[in-house]
Amino acid sequence: MMFKRPTAGDVFIVSLIRAEQIFTLLSPWVSHTGGSYVKECSIGRRGDVMVRGAPAIAIVGCLSLAVELRAGAGGDDPVTFIRESLCHLTSARPTAVNMGRAARELMEFAENESMEKNSEQLRESVIAWIEDMLERDVNDNRKIGNYGAQHILSGVPRASVTILTHCNTGSLATAGYGTALGVVRSLHALSRLKRVYCTETRPYNQGSRLTAYEAVAEGIPATLITDSMAALTMREMDITAVVVGADRVVANGDTANKVGTYQLAIAAKHHGIPFYVAAPSTSCDLSLESGRDIIIEVRPSEELTSINGVPIAAPGIEVWNPAFDVTPHQLITGGIITELGVFLPSELQAALTGRLTAL
Repeated sequence: MMFKRPTAGDVFIVSLIRAEQIFTLLSPWVSHTGGSYVKECSIGRRGDVMVRGAPAIAIVGCLSLAVELRAGAGGDDPVTFIRESLCHLTSARPTAVNMGRAARELMEFAENESMEKNSEQLRESVIAWIEDMLERDVNDNRKIGNYGAQHILSGVPRASVTILTHCNTGSLATAGYGTALGVVRSLHALSRLKRVYCTETRPYNQGSRLTAYEAVAEGIPATLITDSMAALTMREMDITAVVVGADRVVANGDTANKVGTYQLAIAAKHHGIPFYVAAPSTSCDLSLESGRDIIIEVRPSEELTSINGVPIAAPGIEVWNPAFDVTPHQLITGGIITELGVFLPSELQAALTGRLTAL
């Protein structure tokens, strides 16, 4: 994700719709509420996913609010404006928990600040809080990368490692560096990465469009595979570990991530390969007991039946297109990698209790 401080009333992000648009900077439109912006910008005017990745959705949502506050939105009552905007922002992408947590924390901060500051001072304080959120995410991602790399290497003290990952969890899904791809980056920086295999991640192809792009851009040794090749790759390519991200991690350690993650975990279990989930603590939701309680977003059928408007499926076929699936905690055999350390699913709740703002 890319960010420019909204001194002129704009925030710039990278369009993620097609690979050739990677370098296209979008100056987002600002409507009467920040919520209108983030909902259109995260899921697109036509249903396109322009911003994706749980951390990035929260950050872009809050940055859209910063843009409007910089322009003086809310007048003499910015607290009401902030509250209404944040309520709308949280409805944009229901599976990811990050936006809801950021909204709650930001609202609490704004209400406390409003007791001592006038409207203009409050706007400046909220903008500064949002900018700090951006920096915290980058720092947390680097910690995730380092913890994950060291944990994986502890099982293979001298050899280089081969990683399989899914979807995109790098700089284009976060404020920078990435979560699961951040682990890959850290391994590469240590000269201990032999290769990373990335799945194409149908139907939106975040792996082939985004993860492959990041790997090539940074000179990380990478090989692209189709989703249906994953189990064979585990058997034939000496995979050391599977590392994926998460949009939501619940109290028992179940995780929601891009659809296709569940089958990777099953295949990894069969082949005796450690399966890791890399996610910041802001993606953890201890208010939900299990993955059965997670709301799974269902995407338009056109994502499966056409590519760039060209039909690739029989007309009239029925489509089921969930954007995410839930991986049971029993299959997360390597651990859950956070900025606080690496935990077994059974250890996560105790490790995070008291550290997270309740939803």
